[in-house]
Amino acid sequence: MGKLEEDNKAVVGRWFTEFWGEKVDLAVVDALAAPDMLLRYSLHEPRRGRDDIKAFMTDFRAAFPDLHFRGTAELIAEGDYVVGQWEGGGTHSGPAFSDFLAGALPAASGRTMHFTGMTVLRLQDGRIAEEIGLDDGVTALTQLGLLKAA
Repeated sequence: MGKLEEDNKAVVGRWFTEFWGEKVDLAVVDALAAPDMLLRYSLHEPRRGRDDIKAFMTDFRAAFPDLHFRGTAELIAEGDYVVGQWEGGGTHSGPAFSDFLAGALPAASGRTMHFTGMTVLRLQDGRIAEEIGLDDGVTALTQLGLLKAA
């Protein structure tokens, strides 16, 4: 593996720890995200740009104060791309949350979600330009009561 891939894996590892980990540090957005970064997961509307991504995480963590995700496999890197597998979730104990595409939760519903996913990140000049994830949203939304089990 070349230096580019090692450097990109280090950036993504820090992003996963400081943005998606147990404790968020929003300063990591300015440090690692490209100014017009795209963040897209199936559970939410796509978000673009540092301020929008910070607002997304601020609201998500207000609603789910214990929100956290962790890697479940070694990162894979090829050129400008890094792929990660993860699991995580949290309990909705905060304010009402309406950022899910499939519905909204009333304040402090007490519902817990735990789900898995995979993410492909594209880096450009050492910054994250895109984070495109495929999550098991059906599991999360069913756990939260927003989808009915068959």
